[in-house]
Amino acid sequence: MDPLSDIIALLRPGAAVSKPISGKGMWGVRYAAHDAPGFTIILAGEAWVTFEGEEPLRLTQGDFLLLPITPAFSLSSAPGLRCVPVEPQDEAVRHGEQVGELDFLALGGSFAFERVNAPLLLSLLPGRIHIPATAGKATRFGRLIDLLAEECIDEQPGRDMFLQRMLEALLIEALRWQGVGEDEAVAGLLSGMRDPAIARALQAIHGEVSAGWTVAGLASISGMSRSAFSDRFGGLMGCAPIEYLTRWRMALAKEALSRGAKSLDRIAEEIGYESASAFSTAFRKRLGCPPGRFARQVAG
Repeated sequence: MDPLSDIIALLRPGAAVSKPISGKGMWGVRYAAHDAPGFTIILAGEAWVTFEGEEPLRLTQGDFLLLPITPAFSLSSAPGLRCVPVEPQDEAVRHGEQVGELDFLALGGSFAFERVNAPLLLSLLPGRIHIPATAGKATRFGRLIDLLAEECIDEQPGRDMFLQRMLEALLIEALRWQGVGEDEAVAGLLSGMRDPAIARALQAIHGEVSAGWTVAGLASISGMSRSAFSDRFGGLMGCAPIEYLTRWRMALAKEALSRGAKSLDRIAEEIGYESASAFSTAFRKRLGCPPGRFARQVAG
């Protein structure tokens, strides 16, 4: 698989919660930071989201906002309003006036990710993905939004299952949307994949993770000098090439240990260590405990 498919496969995303969020009149709410990835799709009207230390961001009908790691934020009908603290809920919420025709409607909620590797994998993604309706409307992404909006309005049999699958598809489409990862100031996997030379190195690592990769070898694949490649890779990915390789190997090891179906010898061979002993030493150094204890902790 390609690097992004590998990341998504280990995350095993699913829509944990999805609910209508509506409002009327003047209103404002504030949420504390939480570790669940959050999303919002604006179905009608507009609202303003504000993150600490930033200017308010206007969200209008058809906009999509994904927060792989959700920071504290406020949501309001207009910028500058007083926002009251609220807790995330698993059911429909209505803000502002409680009677009368709505002037704002969104589908919001959170995704569930595989916990074993979520911190590492999410760190490779942008902190925020905002796809305005004007950018996504004429694309497949826009068509997914339209289908979700229709399903939210209609009470058809199988609605919950349909929304679950569509939200998963929307997550994948958002992560590979052409505008994501173009900002080189934000280091991570998507930024690296936008660079043809670094993408070749990433594909090599993910295609044969057990190979004895060196910086020189990866630089040759990228068609760059060793020093230029190291600088470019570090700037785009936020870590050195061999550090990325080690992190990915450990992610695969943690996934295999959590499933409990492979021996240490088999895991070591598959991710590029000469022996179970060498793998155990590297794992303990990186994670602070031996593989066997990690497997028992995850299982228990």
